[in-house]
Amino acid sequence: MDLLALGELVVVLAASVLIIFLSHRLRLPSVVGFLLTGVLIGPGGLSLVRNTETVRVLAEVGVVMLLFTIGLEFAPDRLRRIRRDFWAGGGLQVSLTTAAAVIVLAALDVPVREALFYGFLVSLSSTAVVLKILADRGETDSPQGRISLGVLIFQDLAIVPMIALVPVLANAGTVSAGAVALRFALSGAAIAAVFVLARTLMPHILNLVVRTRIREVFLIATLFLCLGMALLTSSLGLSLALGAFLAGVLLAESEYSHQVVSDILPFKDVFNSLFFISVGMLLDTGAVWRFLPTVLGLTGAVLVLKAAVVVLTVLVLGYGGRIAAMTGLALAQVGEFSFVLAGVGRANGLLEGDIYQAFIASSVLTILATPLLIQASPALAERGARRFRWKSGTDRASGKAGRAFRDHVIIAGFGLNGKNLAHVLREAGIGYVILELNPVTVREAAAEGEPIIFGDVSSRTILEEAGVRAAKGVVFAISDPLVARRGVKAAKALNPAVFVIVRTRYASETDDLMKLGADDVIPEEFETSIEIFTRVLEKYHVPRNIVEAQVKVLRGECYGMLRGACAAVRPAAERIADLLAAGTAETYFVGRAAWPAGRTLGGLDLRGRTGATVIAVVRGEESFASPGAEFEVREQDTLILVASHRDIDRAFRFLATGEADAAAETGGGG
Repeated sequence: MDLLALGELVVVLAASVLIIFLSHRLRLPSVVGFLLTGVLIGPGGLSLVRNTETVRVLAEVGVVMLLFTIGLEFAPDRLRRIRRDFWAGGGLQVSLTTAAAVIVLAALDVPVREALFYGFLVSLSSTAVVLKILADRGETDSPQGRISLGVLIFQDLAIVPMIALVPVLANAGTVSAGAVALRFALSGAAIAAVFVLARTLMPHILNLVVRTRIREVFLIATLFLCLGMALLTSSLGLSLALGAFLAGVLLAESEYSHQVVSDILPFKDVFNSLFFISVGMLLDTGAVWRFLPTVLGLTGAVLVLKAAVVVLTVLVLGYGGRIAAMTGLALAQVGEFSFVLAGVGRANGLLEGDIYQAFIASSVLTILATPLLIQASPALAERGARRFRWKSGTDRASGKAGRAFRDHVIIAGFGLNGKNLAHVLREAGIGYVILELNPVTVREAAAEGEPIIFGDVSSRTILEEAGVRAAKGVVFAISDPLVARRGVKAAKALNPAVFVIVRTRYASETDDLMKLGADDVIPEEFETSIEIFTRVLEKYHVPRNIVEAQVKVLRGECYGMLRGACAAVRPAAERIADLLAAGTAETYFVGRAAWPAGRTLGGLDLRGRTGATVIAVVRGEESFASPGAEFEVREQDTLILVASHRDIDRAFRFLATGEADAAAETGGGG
């Protein structure tokens, strides 16, 4: 890298800092800030960066990193759950978008072969942009997130046959159909070979690397696997991003995936930012002004066409109107792989200079609009639902599921949390009704006899179907914060007495949900922290009642202590802290063949070696209070110990192994 390239990279980073800061203050998504940075400093803006090649190369690495980390979040079993969205959703979206574009352009007297190529260009959406925004919003596991992922992966695979067809569309006389079919077959074989090869070799490579116990080696090996897979798929005619995604998926199965994410994350964020900046640099403001009516018209037409096709696709898959609308707005843009395909088409004479510039300009504008469309999609979907009376799913998979119960529980979402709750309620003989928006899950659960309804829990109609007016409680076990808020409000409006429990990801969302009417909110990050300290305290033999008191304090005042919002709970916390620092009583069972059996308390010298005192011994139906130094310990005795928590822990280790850590400076005897 020469000094000029380095200087331009410094300009990129400096401008990014300023614009991202301003975007944050204006509450705009960071992606918008990066795109605007590229537009501002690029050749089409202030021309602060003229040689974009360096940024473009780094940007390609950014896409690879992004897809690699996304793949790490999608183990093969998770991908299997979205196979319907992949095959049916992706297939329908690509074919319908292409067909719609061909029909519209043919009506405008565009030759069919060119119209088909333009249809290919428009059918692809931006994997990098959409998944980045959904990840930032915590919606990758939402219904619209799962559908988007399935469609986007299909599009990344579809780019292969599209590129293969470009020479055919350019000059059908020089390329045979057999050659095209052979290219398709080779592409499919390449994907299968790469997957099998990686799945066979990757675990062995990682195991060898981990055995070195050298962090730098692990980091470099991870980068090698990521970039190597990307390079391999690219050399076989596939996309770089696809190879990186496959590498991430395969690594997700290993026990090292969390460490991989931790090591790669800083690199991903930097390179990923450069990708969005490079996309912004593609926008030629001069071309926008020259072809302004064409660019604006094309931008609007693409957004409307793609959104409409995706909405239709999602509705065909069996999802409700709200999910369809949100997914349609998320996938309405033209993707980064369309730029690659456009370059191939331009080289083959299918895309002339002016048309190429207009296409690039409108494509960048659609990407610029995407963060804003996704941000506004919940409100727009809700407005559309009211105007067009969309149903979020009134078809029931299990007849009169909701009407058969009184004092039952409505479970919103049938993921892991929902399934566990349903199992417990079933074992306890408590009636329940499940609401779920994934049609595949609904069919499978209904086949197993579960009382399940296909529907959106935020819909009053669906809540009525589930019998909310007669329900005892409603549990929101879903990961969609918007739906949870609307559902809480709707449930409380229909039945003010119903007890509402909401699962949420972050403790900061607790107050808002409580204000909407939730009776109990369970933030995942907070409950994880409680489980951690509970298990730590148990290891130190802290009495369960003290642990529970500590938990109660932390949970008091709507998690106020955790957020630092409530001072009222601090005196209680301080009292419990005093208890934790003080002594406690604990029992120790002497098992068969345990080494203390047959020894006297004086011989054990428990107090002198550990600081713990034996105040009683329970033997069968008998109890011996204040046993002396001559008291002999037997098998199956229960020793009652009193000491500080640290000394109790020391005594347990001594009684188990016969080895004392550091002798307590107290007298011996018992």
